[in-house]
Amino acid sequence: MHQSELQELIARSKFGRYHAVVLFWGIIILVLDGYDLAVVGVALPAIMADMGIDATQAGFMASSALFGMMFGAISFGTLADRIGRRKTIVICILLLSAFTAASGLANDPVTFSVLRFIAGLGIGGVVPVVTAQMAEVAPARLRGRMITLVFAGYSVGGVIVALVGRQLIEAYGWEPVFYVTALPILLIPFILRSMPESIAFLIKKGRDEEWKATVRKLVPDYPLDPNLKIIPSAENRIASSPVSSLFHEGRGLSTLMIWVAFGMGLFMVYSLSSWLTKLMALAGYSLGSSLNFVLVFNVGAITGALLGGWLGDRFNIKYVLAAFYAIGTVALVSMGYARSTELLFVIVFIVGASTLGTQLLAYAFAGQDYPTQIRSTGIGFATGIGRLGAVLGPSLIGFLVSLQLPLEQNFMAIGVAGFIGTIAVLLIDQTRAAAVTERVIPQARPAT
Repeated sequence: MHQSELQELIARSKFGRYHAVVLFWGIIILVLDGYDLAVVGVALPAIMADMGIDATQAGFMASSALFGMMFGAISFGTLADRIGRRKTIVICILLLSAFTAASGLANDPVTFSVLRFIAGLGIGGVVPVVTAQMAEVAPARLRGRMITLVFAGYSVGGVIVALVGRQLIEAYGWEPVFYVTALPILLIPFILRSMPESIAFLIKKGRDEEWKATVRKLVPDYPLDPNLKIIPSAENRIASSPVSSLFHEGRGLSTLMIWVAFGMGLFMVYSLSSWLTKLMALAGYSLGSSLNFVLVFNVGAITGALLGGWLGDRFNIKYVLAAFYAIGTVALVSMGYARSTELLFVIVFIVGASTLGTQLLAYAFAGQDYPTQIRSTGIGFATGIGRLGAVLGPSLIGFLVSLQLPLEQNFMAIGVAGFIGTIAVLLIDQTRAAAVTERVIPQARPAT
Protein backbone atom coordinates (compact mmCIF):
# COMPACT_ATOMS: atom_id res chain seq x y z
CA MET A 1 0.00 0.00 0.00
CA HIS A 2 1.25 3.45 -0.86
CA GLN A 3 1.42 5.89 2.02
CA SER A 4 -0.93 8.25 0.20
CA GLU A 5 -3.54 5.45 0.11
CA LEU A 6 -3.18 5.02 3.87
CA GLN A 7 -3.76 8.75 4.34
CA GLU A 8 -6.84 8.50 2.14
CA LEU A 9 -8.09 5.54 4.18
CA ILE A 10 -7.82 7.56 7.40
CA ALA A 11 -9.45 10.55 5.70
CA ARG A 12 -12.57 8.51 4.89
CA SER A 13 -12.87 7.02 8.38
CA LYS A 14 -15.93 7.52 10.55
CA PHE A 15 -15.65 9.58 13.72
CA GLY A 16 -15.12 7.20 16.62
CA ARG A 17 -13.79 6.83 20.14
CA TYR A 18 -10.15 7.22 19.17
CA HIS A 19 -10.87 10.41 17.24
CA ALA A 20 -12.65 11.66 20.36
CA VAL A 21 -9.55 11.00 22.49
CA VAL A 22 -7.36 13.11 20.20
CA LEU A 23 -10.05 15.80 20.06
CA PHE A 24 -10.39 15.83 23.86
CA TRP A 25 -6.68 16.29 24.50
CA GLY A 26 -6.42 18.87 21.75
CA ILE A 27 -9.16 20.96 23.37
CA ILE A 28 -7.71 20.61 26.87
CA ILE A 29 -4.22 21.59 25.73
CA LEU A 30 -5.51 24.63 23.86
CA VAL A 31 -7.59 25.70 26.89
CA LEU A 32 -4.35 25.74 28.88
CA ASP A 33 -2.57 27.57 26.08
CA GLY A 34 -5.34 30.17 25.79
CA TYR A 35 -5.35 30.82 29.54
CA ASP A 36 -1.57 31.22 29.65
CA LEU A 37 -1.65 33.76 26.86
CA ALA A 38 -4.72 35.77 27.90
CA VAL A 39 -3.68 36.08 31.55
CA VAL A 40 -1.28 38.96 30.88
CA GLY A 41 -3.91 41.08 29.12
CA VAL A 42 -6.33 40.69 32.04
CA ALA A 43 -3.67 41.38 34.68
CA LEU A 44 -1.88 44.15 32.79
CA PRO A 45 -3.60 47.18 34.45
CA ALA A 46 -2.84 45.74 37.90
CA ILE A 47 0.75 44.92 36.91
CA MET A 48 1.25 48.46 35.58
CA ALA A 49 0.01 49.96 38.84
CA ASP A 50 2.02 47.57 41.03
CA MET A 51 5.32 47.98 39.16
CA GLY A 52 4.82 51.64 38.34
CA ILE A 53 5.40 51.31 34.60
CA ASP A 54 3.99 53.19 31.62
CA ALA A 55 2.11 51.90 28.59
CA THR A 56 5.21 51.58 26.42
CA GLN A 57 6.98 49.38 29.00
CA ALA A 58 3.79 47.36 29.49
CA GLY A 59 3.56 46.81 25.73
CA PHE A 60 7.09 45.39 25.72
CA MET A 61 6.25 43.11 28.65
CA ALA A 62 3.15 41.84 26.85
CA SER A 63 5.23 41.23 23.72
CA SER A 64 7.95 39.25 25.51
CA ALA A 65 5.91 36.04 25.48
CA LEU A 66 5.13 36.64 21.83
CA PHE A 67 8.83 36.72 20.98
CA GLY A 68 9.09 33.33 22.67
CA MET A 69 6.04 32.07 20.81
CA MET A 70 7.63 33.04 17.50
CA PHE A 71 10.75 30.96 18.17
CA GLY A 72 8.75 28.20 19.84
CA ALA A 73 6.39 27.76 16.89
CA ILE A 74 9.24 27.53 14.39
CA SER A 75 11.53 25.28 16.44
CA PHE A 76 8.98 22.95 18.02
CA GLY A 77 6.92 22.63 14.84
CA THR A 78 10.01 21.37 13.02
CA LEU A 79 11.18 19.33 16.02
CA ALA A 80 7.86 17.47 16.13
CA ASP A 81 8.44 16.18 12.59
CA ARG A 82 11.77 14.78 13.81
CA ILE A 83 11.23 13.46 17.39
CA GLY A 84 7.47 12.93 17.37
CA ARG A 85 4.50 15.07 18.32
CA ARG A 86 3.74 13.46 21.68
CA LYS A 87 7.16 14.24 23.19
CA THR A 88 7.07 17.74 21.75
CA ILE A 89 3.66 18.45 23.28
CA VAL A 90 4.92 17.37 26.72
CA ILE A 91 7.99 19.62 26.48
CA CYS A 92 5.77 22.56 25.52
CA ILE A 93 3.36 21.98 28.42
CA LEU A 94 6.27 21.91 30.87
CA LEU A 95 7.56 25.23 29.56
CA LEU A 96 4.26 27.08 29.37
CA SER A 97 3.02 25.90 32.77
CA ALA A 98 6.18 26.22 34.87
CA PHE A 99 7.35 29.57 33.55
CA THR A 100 3.93 31.24 33.43
CA ALA A 101 3.50 30.27 37.08
CA ALA A 102 6.97 31.62 37.86
CA SER A 103 5.99 34.95 36.26
CA GLY A 104 3.76 35.57 39.27
CA LEU A 105 6.90 35.74 41.41
CA ALA A 106 8.47 38.54 39.33
CA ASN A 107 8.72 41.97 40.93
CA ASP A 108 10.27 43.93 38.06
CA PRO A 109 9.60 44.26 34.30
CA VAL A 110 12.85 42.59 33.18
CA THR A 111 12.39 39.41 35.24
CA PHE A 112 8.75 39.20 34.22
CA SER A 113 9.66 39.59 30.54
CA VAL A 114 12.37 36.92 30.65
CA LEU A 115 10.04 34.40 32.31
CA ARG A 116 7.26 35.19 29.86
CA PHE A 117 9.66 34.74 26.93
CA ILE A 118 10.53 31.20 28.09
CA ALA A 119 6.85 30.42 28.72
CA GLY A 120 6.13 31.73 25.23
CA LEU A 121 8.37 29.04 23.73
CA GLY A 122 5.92 26.43 25.00
CA ILE A 123 2.78 28.47 24.30
CA GLY A 124 3.79 28.98 20.68
CA GLY A 125 5.27 25.52 20.19
CA VAL A 126 2.21 23.53 21.17
CA VAL A 127 -0.13 25.17 18.63
CA PRO A 128 1.27 23.83 15.32
CA VAL A 129 1.85 20.38 16.82
CA VAL A 130 -1.71 19.96 18.07
CA THR A 131 -3.07 21.34 14.78
CA ALA A 132 -1.01 18.90 12.73
CA GLN A 133 -2.04 15.96 14.91
CA MET A 134 -5.72 16.79 14.60
CA ALA A 135 -5.44 17.32 10.83
CA GLU A 136 -3.74 13.93 10.37
CA VAL A 137 -6.36 11.80 12.12
CA ALA A 138 -9.57 13.74 11.43
CA PRO A 139 -12.05 12.40 8.84
CA ALA A 140 -11.88 14.62 5.75
CA ARG A 141 -15.51 15.70 5.94
CA LEU A 142 -15.05 16.86 9.55
CA ARG A 143 -11.47 18.12 9.44
CA GLY A 144 -12.19 21.84 9.46
CA ARG A 145 -14.76 21.55 12.24
CA MET A 146 -12.55 19.34 14.40
CA ILE A 147 -9.55 21.66 14.10
CA THR A 148 -11.59 24.77 14.86
CA LEU A 149 -13.30 22.96 17.74
CA VAL A 150 -9.86 22.26 19.19
CA PHE A 151 -8.96 25.91 18.80
CA ALA A 152 -12.21 26.97 20.40
CA GLY A 153 -10.48 25.68 23.53
CA TYR A 154 -8.07 28.58 23.06
CA SER A 155 -10.95 31.00 23.59
CA VAL A 156 -12.32 28.96 26.48
CA GLY A 157 -9.01 29.63 28.22
CA GLY A 158 -9.58 33.35 27.64
CA VAL A 159 -13.12 33.07 29.03
CA ILE A 160 -11.80 31.37 32.17
CA VAL A 161 -9.30 34.19 32.69
CA ALA A 162 -12.04 36.80 32.29
CA LEU A 163 -14.35 34.98 34.74
CA VAL A 164 -11.81 34.35 37.51
CA GLY A 165 -9.42 37.22 36.87
CA ARG A 166 -11.49 39.98 38.44
CA GLN A 167 -12.19 38.05 41.65
CA LEU A 168 -8.61 36.90 42.11
CA ILE A 169 -7.03 40.25 41.27
CA GLU A 170 -9.39 42.28 43.46
CA ALA A 171 -9.05 39.86 46.39
CA TYR A 172 -5.42 38.75 46.22
CA GLY A 173 -3.60 40.81 43.61
CA TRP A 174 -2.44 39.85 40.13
CA GLU A 175 0.02 37.11 41.13
CA PRO A 176 -2.42 34.20 41.84
CA VAL A 177 -3.83 34.25 38.28
CA PHE A 178 -0.33 33.18 37.22
CA TYR A 179 0.30 30.65 39.99
CA VAL A 180 -2.59 28.38 38.98
CA THR A 181 -0.96 27.65 35.62
CA ALA A 182 1.39 25.16 37.32
CA LEU A 183 -1.47 22.67 37.70
CA PRO A 184 -1.45 21.35 34.07
CA ILE A 185 1.90 19.66 34.73
CA LEU A 186 -0.13 16.99 36.53
CA LEU A 187 -1.77 16.05 33.21
CA ILE A 188 1.47 15.04 31.49
CA PRO A 189 1.41 11.32 32.52
CA PHE A 190 -2.13 10.98 31.16
CA ILE A 191 -1.18 12.67 27.88
CA LEU A 192 1.80 10.34 27.42
CA ARG A 193 -0.45 7.36 28.03
CA SER A 194 -3.40 8.19 25.79
CA MET A 195 -2.33 10.71 23.13
CA PRO A 196 -1.37 8.83 19.92
CA GLU A 197 1.83 9.49 18.04
CA SER A 198 1.82 10.75 14.45
CA ILE A 199 1.28 7.87 12.02
CA ALA A 200 3.59 9.46 9.43
CA PHE A 201 6.30 9.76 12.08
CA LEU A 202 5.91 6.11 13.14
CA ILE A 203 6.12 4.95 9.52
CA LYS A 204 9.22 7.05 8.96
CA LYS A 205 10.87 5.51 12.05
CA GLY A 206 9.91 1.95 11.07
CA ARG A 207 7.69 1.42 14.14
CA ASP A 208 5.27 -0.77 12.20
CA GLU A 209 3.33 -2.33 15.06
CA GLU A 210 2.58 1.06 16.59
CA TRP A 211 1.22 2.72 13.45
CA LYS A 212 -0.83 -0.37 12.58
CA ALA A 213 -2.35 -0.35 16.08
CA THR A 214 -3.28 3.31 15.64
CA VAL A 215 -4.82 2.71 12.21
CA ARG A 216 -6.91 -0.17 13.60
CA LYS A 217 -8.32 2.18 16.21
CA LEU A 218 -9.04 4.93 13.70
CA VAL A 219 -10.55 2.61 11.07
CA PRO A 220 -11.75 -0.46 13.03
CA ASP A 221 -13.87 -1.84 10.17
CA TYR A 222 -10.95 -2.02 7.71
CA PRO A 223 -9.28 -5.46 7.33
CA LEU A 224 -5.69 -4.34 7.87
CA ASP A 225 -3.19 -7.01 6.83
CA PRO A 226 -0.73 -7.72 9.70
CA ASN A 227 2.05 -8.11 7.10
CA LEU A 228 1.19 -4.88 5.30
CA LYS A 229 4.16 -2.88 4.05
CA ILE A 230 3.99 0.82 3.25
CA ILE A 231 5.51 2.23 0.08
CA PRO A 232 6.55 5.82 0.83
CA SER A 233 4.76 8.34 -1.31
CA ALA A 234 6.68 10.90 -3.34
CA GLU A 235 5.77 13.56 -0.81
CA ASN A 236 7.19 11.46 2.03
CA ARG A 237 10.65 11.82 0.51
CA ILE A 238 10.52 15.61 0.92
CA ALA A 239 10.34 15.21 4.69
CA SER A 240 14.13 14.94 4.86
CA SER A 241 14.19 18.68 4.14
CA PRO A 242 10.86 19.89 5.54
CA VAL A 243 11.64 23.62 5.57
CA SER A 244 12.73 23.90 1.93
CA SER A 245 9.77 21.69 0.99
CA LEU A 246 7.44 24.52 1.97
CA PHE A 247 8.56 26.23 -1.26
CA HIS A 248 8.66 23.20 -3.57
CA GLU A 249 6.09 22.14 -6.16
CA GLY A 250 4.54 25.58 -6.60
CA ARG A 251 3.98 26.24 -2.89
CA GLY A 252 6.32 29.28 -2.68
CA LEU A 253 3.89 32.18 -3.13
CA SER A 254 1.17 30.47 -1.13
CA THR A 255 3.56 29.82 1.75
CA LEU A 256 4.55 33.50 1.81
CA MET A 257 0.89 34.60 1.68
CA ILE A 258 0.00 32.19 4.50
CA TRP A 259 2.77 33.80 6.56
CA VAL A 260 1.40 37.29 5.82
CA ALA A 261 -2.16 36.20 6.65
CA PHE A 262 -1.02 34.65 9.92
CA GLY A 263 1.00 37.77 10.76
CA MET A 264 -1.96 40.06 10.24
CA GLY A 265 -4.36 37.76 12.09
CA LEU A 266 -2.00 37.46 15.03
CA PHE A 267 -1.42 41.23 15.00
CA MET A 268 -5.15 41.72 15.56
CA VAL A 269 -5.50 38.93 18.11
CA TYR A 270 -2.62 39.95 20.36
CA SER A 271 -3.24 43.66 20.11
CA LEU A 272 -6.72 43.00 21.45
CA SER A 273 -5.69 40.30 23.94
CA SER A 274 -3.10 42.61 25.48
CA TRP A 275 -4.91 45.96 25.32
CA LEU A 276 -8.69 45.42 25.18
CA THR A 277 -9.06 45.69 28.96
CA LYS A 278 -6.94 48.86 29.08
CA LEU A 279 -8.62 50.46 26.05
CA MET A 280 -12.04 49.89 27.57
CA ALA A 281 -10.77 51.42 30.81
CA LEU A 282 -9.58 54.47 28.85
CA ALA A 283 -13.08 54.70 27.37
CA GLY A 284 -14.42 55.11 30.91
CA TYR A 285 -15.39 51.56 31.84
CA SER A 286 -14.55 50.01 35.23
CA LEU A 287 -12.34 46.90 35.63
CA GLY A 288 -15.43 44.71 35.95
CA SER A 289 -17.03 46.16 32.81
CA SER A 290 -13.74 45.94 30.90
CA LEU A 291 -13.41 42.25 31.78
CA ASN A 292 -17.00 41.72 30.61
CA PHE A 293 -15.86 42.94 27.20
CA VAL A 294 -13.02 40.40 27.33
CA LEU A 295 -15.56 37.70 28.14
CA VAL A 296 -17.82 38.70 25.23
CA PHE A 297 -14.77 38.88 22.93
CA ASN A 298 -13.82 35.28 23.74
CA VAL A 299 -17.39 33.99 23.49
CA GLY A 300 -17.52 35.62 20.06
CA ALA A 301 -14.23 33.91 19.18
CA ILE A 302 -15.63 30.48 20.10
CA THR A 303 -18.74 31.16 18.01
CA GLY A 304 -16.68 32.40 15.09
CA ALA A 305 -14.34 29.42 15.20
CA LEU A 306 -17.16 26.87 15.24
CA LEU A 307 -19.15 28.70 12.57
CA GLY A 308 -16.03 29.12 10.44
CA GLY A 309 -15.17 25.42 10.77
CA TRP A 310 -18.69 24.42 9.71
CA LEU A 311 -18.65 26.83 6.76
CA GLY A 312 -15.12 25.73 5.82
CA ASP A 313 -16.23 22.09 5.56
CA ARG A 314 -19.26 23.02 3.43
CA PHE A 315 -17.69 25.67 1.20
CA ASN A 316 -14.22 26.63 0.00
CA ILE A 317 -12.34 27.36 3.23
CA LYS A 318 -10.13 29.93 1.48
CA TYR A 319 -13.05 32.24 0.70
CA VAL A 320 -14.63 31.67 4.10
CA LEU A 321 -11.36 32.75 5.69
CA ALA A 322 -11.05 35.83 3.47
CA ALA A 323 -14.62 36.86 4.34
CA PHE A 324 -13.85 36.56 8.05
CA TYR A 325 -10.79 38.80 7.70
CA ALA A 326 -12.88 41.39 5.86
CA ILE A 327 -15.64 41.33 8.48
CA GLY A 328 -13.01 41.79 11.18
CA THR A 329 -11.71 44.90 9.44
CA VAL A 330 -15.15 46.50 9.31
CA ALA A 331 -16.00 45.51 12.90
CA LEU A 332 -12.77 46.93 14.33
CA VAL A 333 -13.23 50.27 12.60
CA SER A 334 -16.85 50.38 13.82
CA MET A 335 -15.78 49.59 17.37
CA GLY A 336 -14.06 52.95 17.78
CA TYR A 337 -17.20 54.86 16.86
CA ALA A 338 -19.82 52.95 18.89
CA ARG A 339 -21.34 55.13 21.60
CA SER A 340 -23.99 52.78 22.97
CA THR A 341 -22.75 50.21 25.50
CA GLU A 342 -25.20 47.61 24.20
CA LEU A 343 -24.09 48.16 20.61
CA LEU A 344 -20.46 48.01 21.71
CA PHE A 345 -21.01 44.59 23.27
CA VAL A 346 -22.48 43.36 19.96
CA ILE A 347 -19.53 44.76 18.01
CA VAL A 348 -17.01 43.25 20.45
CA PHE A 349 -18.72 39.89 19.96
CA ILE A 350 -18.34 40.24 16.17
CA VAL A 351 -14.74 41.40 16.60
CA GLY A 352 -13.99 38.28 18.65
CA ALA A 353 -15.62 36.06 16.04
CA SER A 354 -13.78 37.72 13.16
CA THR A 355 -10.31 38.19 14.70
CA LEU A 356 -9.51 35.42 17.16
CA GLY A 357 -12.17 33.24 15.53
CA THR A 358 -10.59 33.98 12.15
CA GLN A 359 -7.12 33.07 13.38
CA LEU A 360 -8.42 29.74 14.66
CA LEU A 361 -9.94 29.12 11.23
CA ALA A 362 -6.57 30.02 9.67
CA TYR A 363 -4.96 27.13 11.55
CA ALA A 364 -7.56 24.79 10.06
CA PHE A 365 -6.80 26.22 6.61
CA ALA A 366 -3.04 25.73 7.02
CA GLY A 367 -3.63 22.24 8.41
CA GLN A 368 -5.32 21.29 5.15
CA ASP A 369 -2.88 23.10 2.89
CA TYR A 370 0.33 21.16 3.63
CA PRO A 371 0.85 17.39 3.16
CA THR A 372 1.07 15.44 6.40
CA GLN A 373 4.85 14.84 6.22
CA ILE A 374 5.59 18.57 6.50
CA ARG A 375 2.38 19.67 8.19
CA SER A 376 3.91 20.44 11.61
CA THR A 377 6.74 22.32 9.91
CA GLY A 378 4.36 24.26 7.64
CA ILE A 379 2.02 25.28 10.44
CA GLY A 380 4.98 25.91 12.74
CA PHE A 381 6.64 28.32 10.32
CA ALA A 382 3.33 30.05 9.54
CA THR A 383 2.73 30.48 13.26
CA GLY A 384 6.34 31.44 13.99
CA ILE A 385 6.77 33.97 11.18
CA GLY A 386 3.27 35.21 11.90
CA ARG A 387 4.39 35.97 15.45
CA LEU A 388 6.22 38.98 14.04
CA GLY A 389 2.76 40.51 13.74
CA ALA A 390 1.90 39.33 17.23
CA VAL A 391 5.07 40.90 18.63
CA LEU A 392 4.53 44.17 16.78
CA GLY A 393 0.86 44.48 17.74
CA PRO A 394 1.00 44.99 21.53
CA SER A 395 4.11 47.19 21.25
CA LEU A 396 2.59 49.40 18.54
CA ILE A 397 -0.74 49.75 20.32
CA GLY A 398 1.11 50.47 23.58
CA PHE A 399 2.97 53.26 21.78
CA LEU A 400 -0.29 54.64 20.35
CA VAL A 401 -1.91 54.53 23.80
CA SER A 402 1.04 56.49 25.22
CA LEU A 403 0.38 59.19 22.57
CA GLN A 404 -3.16 59.56 23.96
CA LEU A 405 -4.72 59.38 20.52
CA PRO A 406 -8.51 59.23 20.11
CA LEU A 407 -9.82 55.74 20.89
CA GLU A 408 -11.10 55.13 17.37
CA GLN A 409 -7.61 55.56 15.90
CA ASN A 410 -6.28 52.71 18.05
CA PHE A 411 -8.96 50.35 16.76
CA MET A 412 -8.49 51.59 13.18
CA ALA A 413 -4.78 50.76 13.39
CA ILE A 414 -5.68 47.19 14.36
CA GLY A 415 -8.26 47.01 11.57
CA VAL A 416 -5.70 47.80 8.84
CA ALA A 417 -4.13 44.40 9.55
CA GLY A 418 -7.44 42.70 8.73
CA PHE A 419 -7.53 44.36 5.31
CA ILE A 420 -3.99 43.19 4.49
CA GLY A 421 -4.89 39.68 5.71
CA THR A 422 -7.89 39.57 3.36
CA ILE A 423 -5.71 40.33 0.33
CA ALA A 424 -3.08 37.77 1.37
CA VAL A 425 -5.64 34.94 1.69
CA LEU A 426 -7.12 35.71 -1.72
CA LEU A 427 -3.63 35.36 -3.28
CA ILE A 428 -3.09 31.82 -1.94
CA ASP A 429 -3.08 29.13 -4.65
CA GLN A 430 -5.05 26.09 -3.52
CA THR A 431 -4.15 23.81 -6.44
CA ARG A 432 -1.27 22.25 -4.45
CA ALA A 433 -3.18 22.04 -1.18
CA ALA A 434 -3.24 18.68 0.58
CA ALA A 435 -7.01 18.98 0.83
CA VAL A 436 -7.09 18.90 -2.98
CA THR A 437 -4.31 16.40 -3.73
CA GLU A 438 -5.14 13.86 -1.00
CA ARG A 439 -8.32 12.51 -2.55
CA VAL A 440 -10.53 10.21 -0.57
CA ILE A 441 -10.67 6.74 -2.11
CA PRO A 442 -14.21 5.76 -2.98
CA GLN A 443 -14.09 2.41 -1.23
CA ALA A 444 -11.52 0.90 1.09
CA ARG A 445 -10.00 -2.30 -0.20
CA PRO A 446 -7.82 -4.91 1.50
CA ALA A 447 -4.16 -4.16 0.96
CA THR A 448 -1.67 -6.67 -0.29
